[in-house]
Amino acid sequence: MVGVAGATTNTGAILTAGAAGLVGGAVSMALGEYVSVSSQSDSQKALIEKERRELAEEPEEELAELTAIYEAKGLRPETARKVAVELTEHDALAAHLSAELNIDEDDIVSPWHAAFASAIAFTLGAVLPMLAILLPPPGLRVPLTFISVLLALAITGAIGRGSAAARRPAPPCGSSSAEPLRLLRRSSSEASWAPPEWSEPSPDRLG
Repeated sequence: MVGVAGATTNTGAILTAGAAGLVGGAVSMALGEYVSVSSQSDSQKALIEKERRELAEEPEEELAELTAIYEAKGLRPETARKVAVELTEHDALAAHLSAELNIDEDDIVSPWHAAFASAIAFTLGAVLPMLAILLPPPGLRVPLTFISVLLALAITGAIGRGSAAARRPAPPCGSSSAEPLRLLRRSSSEASWAPPEWSEPSPDRLG
């Protein structure tokens, strides 16, 4: 688009070049994002099916594996076994996916959603440079376009960083990742509790 603007001042030609670049870039970004996320999604689904099959065929081996994982994280063998049993009774597949693969079955990204989001982001990012090269006088079009591109990159980078930080909330108390800590605290409190010692009243008090 800058090359066309440098060759002619015709607004129609510049608009045509900008629209062609916008459509081509948006489609290219969407296809690339779809392929990338689709491969990741297929891999996650294959791992989930593999884990589901192993739980159905070898439940005891999977329970021992889950116990070993919590032992490796620092729990005592009896506590790790208790945590593994309770998590397995609650949701065996979710417990194994979280502990072994760090996968949540409900959080698998849709390739279509990622593709549309990428296309929309590219389109929004191209609006500012197009306005900068179409609206100003011919002598200022190219410099203002470069400035607008740098400004758009800075804004989108700041927004992306902020949204990435906002998508990392602390796990809720009822989540599977917080469940082992809750069970560990409960087990520790049960183990440390002891009934009060009973002593006979002294003769002075009886008197």
